[in-house]
Amino acid sequence: MTREMQDRICVAITGASGAVYGLRLVEVLLTAGVQVYLLLSDAARVVCREEMGLELPVATEAVGGFLAARYGVERELLSVYANDDWFAPVASGSNAARAMVVCPCSGGALAAIAHGMSDNLIERAADVMLKEHRLLVLVPRESPVSVIHLENMLRLAQLGVRILPASPGFYHHPQRVEDLIDFVVARILDQLGLPNQLGPRWGQ
Repeated sequence: MTREMQDRICVAITGASGAVYGLRLVEVLLTAGVQVYLLLSDAARVVCREEMGLELPVATEAVGGFLAARYGVERELLSVYANDDWFAPVASGSNAARAMVVCPCSGGALAAIAHGMSDNLIERAADVMLKEHRLLVLVPRESPVSVIHLENMLRLAQLGVRILPASPGFYHHPQRVEDLIDFVVARILDQLGLPNQLGPRWGQ
């Protein structure tokens, strides 16, 4: 596996509450010099506006520049694709990223991925990860969960998917909401095998 492939991570943000987790993950990856392929559902844009007061550009091609400027990183590190862009690299196993994170992952996206629906780019990219046996991390943010949610999580976990609910701990004595967000993002980075110093470790 080449270094270029190792440094490519696909991040998908769906319409579940908690888009701030996904965008913080994108920020940390970009700051670390990781190439990011970002996929946004229409519902994710709504959540960004309602929960974060963040109005993303309507044009997909403008989102990359907007976020790169917001985070102060190189524009070339971030590629943003519309959810119906079937020519995106992540739509094919011949040019897939090393890993994919769906953060947050809605119950609908969870179900579609669990059953191989592939009706949009997020679902197709996740399907590619499964068929190519690459790392797929799903970050559900739903509470309570139904038997359907649990069965879908079990089905995917049995296929090797990492299920990482957005459930921050408190042993690090968080002082700000941002500390709770970084707790979850740090756990995601651990799954990706990327070192980070977003917060103290247990026993430190």
